[in-house]
Amino acid sequence: MRAGQIVRFAGRGVLVSTAGFVLMSVGLLAVEAGLALGRRYGQPAIGPGMRATFGPAHAPVLKLAMLGDSTAAGVGVHRVDETVGGQLATRLAETGVRVALTSAAVSGSRTADLDPQVSRTLLVDPPDLAVILVGGADVVHLTAPSRAAAELAAAVTRLRAAGIAVVVGTCPDLGACRGIGQPLRELVGLVAQRLARAQVSATRAADGVPVDLAAAVGPLFRADRGMVSSDGFHPSADGYRIWAHALYPAVAALHGSTY
Repeated sequence: MRAGQIVRFAGRGVLVSTAGFVLMSVGLLAVEAGLALGRRYGQPAIGPGMRATFGPAHAPVLKLAMLGDSTAAGVGVHRVDETVGGQLATRLAETGVRVALTSAAVSGSRTADLDPQVSRTLLVDPPDLAVILVGGADVVHLTAPSRAAAELAAAVTRLRAAGIAVVVGTCPDLGACRGIGQPLRELVGLVAQRLARAQVSATRAADGVPVDLAAAVGPLFRADRGMVSSDGFHPSADGYRIWAHALYPAVAALHGSTY
């Protein structure tokens, strides 16, 4: 066999091997996606329209609203004080204010679903401060980051126009979700990172304050299984506590500016 024939034969072998690897990888990703979509995830235990008060009865009132997806609604825990909103309200109350916590968040929401949530938030007794947690469902449903970022900017702009301070917790590190198998988990994590970067820029452009949750707490979620609830996707009470810890400096700073 001549040298040229050997090279061509080897080249065909490499192409066949590569094609086989690609097909196997696509097949594995498809299987993992099917398993992830078919998995039973946590359901809201607290119910829509979460309302609670924290702090001294006769102290000045700070109205705090949560908007967004299942993480803003508290899926994964069973008590309001275990949610991100509840834990933020508890810490704010320690500064001597009475926090009136409300929520317009709906489990499963994408960024496009923020518009009616903003409308409900503005309808009666608008809050002083709003915290938005959104992005996971956009990744799952393959929403383009540019589109989700534009929808987020529109929501933040509406809230800011009403005089409401806004903090956005960006899409978390979905690569830490043990309910998604590998290698799909890492791929989903990369898509979530792209979305989070777009959310940071969009939030700043709309005069909100972004908090990069993946950068702040992602490594801890990857290292500690206790950060994730039993469904392998949503944070546990400890996970939400860590999220609240990451969000609190921005929330506290804006709380100070509302008085």
